[in-house]
Amino acid sequence: MSVLLIAEDVDDIAMILVRLFRRDGMTVLHGADGAEAFDLAVEHRPDVILTDLGMPRMDGWDLLKAVRNHSDLRDTPVAILTGQLQPGDARVSESGACCLLLKPCPNDELRATVRQLVENGPHGHTFSSAGCLSHATTSL
Repeated sequence: MSVLLIAEDVDDIAMILVRLFRRDGMTVLHGADGAEAFDLAVEHRPDVILTDLGMPRMDGWDLLKAVRNHSDLRDTPVAILTGQLQPGDARVSESGACCLLLKPCPNDELRATVRQLVENGPHGHTFSSAGCLSHATTSL
């Protein structure tokens, strides 16, 4: 069973995401901010991380930085799910994220993207604008 870690500070959104992916057969962990999510990632080594950007204590940008700088996590696929950015924002490709999904994101697109990241598995992140996920229209 695949393990997904969700970093989301809005309880209602987190509850919907957890329910969506559990129904999809995944084990789902939830961190209410980037710091809690990073601790969970170190402890559980998820297959994929799905992160919001605007969170207290540690935001999504800092979470991505911490994951990419951690020897055991650096190759973990990470997707950004946010309403704070526009497609083409240079910070996304520089962060090492695999893809950018904009809120509100249709459930079928969200599930397909996470499934594809699970299938792709751990991989290097070269900070290129090509991104790691080629099929999604919202990828880098």
